[in-house]
Amino acid sequence: MAQDLKSVIRRSADTLIVDALGAVALVVLLYVSLTLPSFF
Repeated sequence: MAQDLKSVIRRSADTLIVDALGAVALVVLLYVSLTLPSFF
């Protein structure tokens, strides 16, 4: 199973970084949208 996980990570290394950046962007948008009402 560990070998399978390594091969999956090796095959999808290009999109893994883009997916991680997308997830970070979603978290930032969620945080900003939840803290924005406190300024008004």
